Amino acid sequence: MGRITTAIAVIGTAALLFACSRAATLQEVVSPPAAAVQTVHYRTDVQPIFEQKCAACHSCNDAPCQLKLTSWQGVERGASKIPVYDGTRDKDQAPTRLGIDALRTSDWRQMGFFSAQYAPLDDKATATQSSLLYKMIALGHANPWTPNAKIPDDIELGRERPNECPTMDEFKGYSKDRPLQGMPLAVTGLTDKEFQTLKTWTEEGSVVEPSLLMPSAAESKAIRQWEEYLNRPGVREQLVARYLFEHLFLAHIHFLEEDRPHFFELVRSRTPSGQDLVPVSTPTPNGDAGGPVFYRFRLITDTIVEKTHITYALGEQKRRRYDELFFGTPWTVDTLPGYTDTDRANAFATFAAIPAKARYQFMLDNAEYFVRTFIRGPVCAGQIATDVIRDQFWVSFENPDTERYVNDATYRQKATPLIGVPGQDSDLIGTVEQWEHYRDQRNHYIALRQAEYARDQPSGPSFDDLWDGDGTNRDALLTIFRHHDNAAVRHGLIGTLPETLWVMDYPLLERSYYQLVVNFNVFGSVSHQLQTRLYFDLIRNEGEYNFLRFLPGPAREKLRKSWYRGGGKLKLFMTYAEADDKTPTRIVYRTKDPKAEFADQLFEHMKKVMGSEDVLNRCPQGGCEPASTSREVRQTLAELGRLAGKTGDDLPVIPLLPELVYLRVTVPGKDTLLYALVHNRAHKNVAFLLGEEGRLEPGRDTVTVVQGTIGSYPNFLFDLPQVEVGAFVDALSSVKTPADFERVVERWGVRRTRPDFWTVFHDLTRYLERTDPTEAGLFDMNRYVNL
Repeated sequence: MGRITTAIAVIGTAALLFACSRAATLQEVVSPPAAAVQTVHYRTDVQPIFEQKCAACHSCNDAPCQLKLTSWQGVERGASKIPVYDGTRDKDQAPTRLGIDALRTSDWRQMGFFSAQYAPLDDKATATQSSLLYKMIALGHANPWTPNAKIPDDIELGRERPNECPTMDEFKGYSKDRPLQGMPLAVTGLTDKEFQTLKTWTEEGSVVEPSLLMPSAAESKAIRQWEEYLNRPGVREQLVARYLFEHLFLAHIHFLEEDRPHFFELVRSRTPSGQDLVPVSTPTPNGDAGGPVFYRFRLITDTIVEKTHITYALGEQKRRRYDELFFGTPWTVDTLPGYTDTDRANAFATFAAIPAKARYQFMLDNAEYFVRTFIRGPVCAGQIATDVIRDQFWVSFENPDTERYVNDATYRQKATPLIGVPGQDSDLIGTVEQWEHYRDQRNHYIALRQAEYARDQPSGPSFDDLWDGDGTNRDALLTIFRHHDNAAVRHGLIGTLPETLWVMDYPLLERSYYQLVVNFNVFGSVSHQLQTRLYFDLIRNEGEYNFLRFLPGPAREKLRKSWYRGGGKLKLFMTYAEADDKTPTRIVYRTKDPKAEFADQLFEHMKKVMGSEDVLNRCPQGGCEPASTSREVRQTLAELGRLAGKTGDDLPVIPLLPELVYLRVTVPGKDTLLYALVHNRAHKNVAFLLGEEGRLEPGRDTVTVVQGTIGSYPNFLFDLPQVEVGAFVDALSSVKTPADFERVVERWGVRRTRPDFWTVFHDLTRYLERTDPTEAGLFDMNRYVNL
């Protein structure tokens, strides 16, 4: 039965994700007919326009037609008809990561990319007619939208939109069939001045120029020190360096020695420090390079976009911490591990020589970073994966002093063979067999873990078994919000009490990271994608089980069944291991709502790292904000707090809200205030990759109000003066029908066609530049809806 069910899921997902792809006709590699005198320059005149009007869509792997306009290399590379995301390919696709998989334009042409700048022409007069980029922008500029109007329904928007990606030869037909689909797509376009700048740039040859960004003297010194540190010759040092690289390759690294830092990425190079960097191109960071590698830092010169901006700080204190963790106790390694499928599938075995407690503490020190990596990941899209997590849940971590895997060598030896992760074999035929193997291993591990913890803690766990951040580290408590096909993480416990909570131990934290980040190949086959995503369902289930241990035994089964209603009952029986409902807990409970009691006691136990109280969502009486809060903010909090704690049955507007709505609140003479309304959709269960619509329960939906920014993909914006916040909340509270909600949108909504759309949209970035500049980047509008 299980094999049949899984096979149906494989076939169904492949069909759902079907997307056609074909390689573009290769073009001759030529240089543009550049003007002798350049009056418009790419760096100072053109790139700022791309950043203001184009990069909000054309960045990362989900850039339409793979046309990335966040760097000169992306402009030079051009576009491709080959989709990055393809749920039907039966074999892995050659990766096309800018700056890694090819370094020359001629190589990109061989990989199916065609120029967006120019076609082979001889005279300047026809340059604009040979530029696909110009013609797309000119098409949009010639067909401006009626201000504040809705986009016609026949223009498909969103990440699922099928992109035509016409070549120069196909543009005439495209413009005839889709005259309203020039660029930027279905949004207020370029000003006349911006358009003239791009026109002149095109006439003068569409010349791009390399970035002038350079590391500061302090950063250059830090790079030399860190490259020396990571490339030391000893076998212990080499193993630790590989472990660090595999955990930091996705980071935007900045050095604490610099007050106004640049950002860098850690890459494997075929050349040592002091020579030009030659990146190693393997589909995953733990792929076999086929020879020696050197760990190098490369300056990020692309425009920073929020969805890929996962920051990590390095400094002298961090280096001392690494020495303390990884070299503070004696350990040996005889032979360095390889890069085989077996090595990649089980990081616990690959890095077994490094003390497990050191590895766990390293991840706890930076828990928010690691959760961000596998919540955002290298994907930039992932609705099939995020379908198996709740829309809001809280995360805590087991105490490294009592967590069994890192403290009990005998148990660790038994558990390690059972906690590898699938996805190394991309053969479609073997998908079901591979999945069942890893599922069964995981369930054997759960049974082993439960028995081990019951033997070691016969009286059960207490709050002392949760990591308290060593009294200072706020990474100890995190909130994760899912926004349909993407997710975000914040410090602290945000919002009202969620349906589920996770407790992560070292095996769960490390597996989540390796499954969803290190070993996930965006360009992998449907088999690879399915195995990865199916296993993520087990990860969620395991985090929930770990939490249930802390509740009274009789309450566990009732709560677990509430999470798996509807078709989830069958999944609970067929796929997951049994939960332990017999081992007691040392936590004292006095009411019939142990989950709420757990939360209350958790707040008290973790008060040193809780951060400020959530005055927006957990202060029904009002007046919980600090005394120093300004009058305008105090009033705004009081009004928005009226939305918190309500359900879709209480406020019919809640199910009508997009996933992530921002409120831009203006105060005369003061900085703009920014808030997010996060729509948390309720489900009967989240146990399946498909069929989410049939599992929704809109009457139980809630909304969490968050101060500042959260997530990378705003779905809509409201813009209102602070004095109208009360009226806005009143209007939302009065909504009964979609027509009522549309009237709210008409009054305060920021539609794609609003004349100052881009000014308001980029206020999200400007807010971060004021409040948390290290985290600032451009937000993405691929998911901005047409209300």
